[in-house]
Amino acid sequence: MAVKNTHLEHLEDEIINNGIDGGRAAINFLQGLRDMMKGNSSSSVNMTVKWDGAPAIFCGKHPETGNFFVAKKSLFNKEPKFYTSEHEINQASELSGQLKEKFLTAFKYLSRLSWNTILQGDLMYTNDKKMQKIDGKSYVTFQPNTILYAVDIESELGGQIADSKMGIVFHTTYSGSTIDTLSASFGANISSLGHSKDIWIDDATYRDVSGSSTLTATDTLALTQELSETGKAFHGIKRQDLDKFQKIQSEITKKGIGASYKTYVNSLIRSGAYKPTFDGYLKHFENYWRDMVVGKVKTEKTKQIKQEIGEQLYNELRSLKVLITNLTKFMEHLVIAKGIIVKGLNRVKSVGHFVKTDTGFRVTNPEGYVAIDKSGRAVKLVDRLEFSQANFNAAKNWDK
Repeated sequence: MAVKNTHLEHLEDEIINNGIDGGRAAINFLQGLRDMMKGNSSSSVNMTVKWDGAPAIFCGKHPETGNFFVAKKSLFNKEPKFYTSEHEINQASELSGQLKEKFLTAFKYLSRLSWNTILQGDLMYTNDKKMQKIDGKSYVTFQPNTILYAVDIESELGGQIADSKMGIVFHTTYSGSTIDTLSASFGANISSLGHSKDIWIDDATYRDVSGSSTLTATDTLALTQELSETGKAFHGIKRQDLDKFQKIQSEITKKGIGASYKTYVNSLIRSGAYKPTFDGYLKHFENYWRDMVVGKVKTEKTKQIKQEIGEQLYNELRSLKVLITNLTKFMEHLVIAKGIIVKGLNRVKSVGHFVKTDTGFRVTNPEGYVAIDKSGRAVKLVDRLEFSQANFNAAKNWDK
């Protein structure tokens, strides 16, 4: 079965996903990033920028036929779906309207490059880039998703984008002898693709992570203090209790996913305030289970069964008060520490980022970053109160 890169987890969720080992890895990620940004070139953590593109495109040379193809994430279906000609794209009923136009454009221009591998990227624009004035300055802009990107039209990069027919950012490489056995590795070497004035290509690599300019002395001190508080909370988390919590979460996910801890956190982000607490989670669980699990069934017998299951799960969560309290503290301090890292990374950018509001444009930051350790493990670093909140509430134009 192919190993695909279609979803990355937030750094702070690693302890929920992978237990004690995940929590320890999250701390190690941030320590490595702190050292790297202070100028420690021996750090084992690499960094790529998360571009807010859509749709996701897989393309390259088919490992069995050698033919060039483009595909959506359906490349990894049980019956892989991909397109090796413009005719196939035109005949594809699953591609409609704007999405079909984008795949036609992608095939037309990407097929002219030199391919010896398979890459995954985020499409940034085709025929939908614009020339706009923002605060009196002229930009070439494109908005594939939530963020509107703006590049000074008088810059070299702005000229390249204005003259191109499409833009794409590649971030993942696939290798394997068949589609079914493809495995993903983060990062993309685009140097072998050649050059075309019709395509603007980026490889998502963060350009300046080795110098001390991205993390000030004040930032470093604050980050070290937050990592210390994160470590204290982590030491209060017992493996046995966390394993029990994970099992309960697995059971909740099967019976009422909206009552899970991760859904509770997402609800806080939607409301614009990340402050998880033990009492807050239990209240969330109680309300969701009553209204959306028990309240949605029609027969009294089923209601009684659902209610009894909810009461049992609720009591099991109550018994883990010390664990959940330390877990919320761990995640809160980790998020603050992550925010300091992201703030430092955001200082280096050549492309403007904006979010459209009712009154104009608000300056924002990149969607986030992907941190990759020496073993190839990757997590995303996103300011969830800034980007994820907007992303939760944004209408999507197509399936990425």
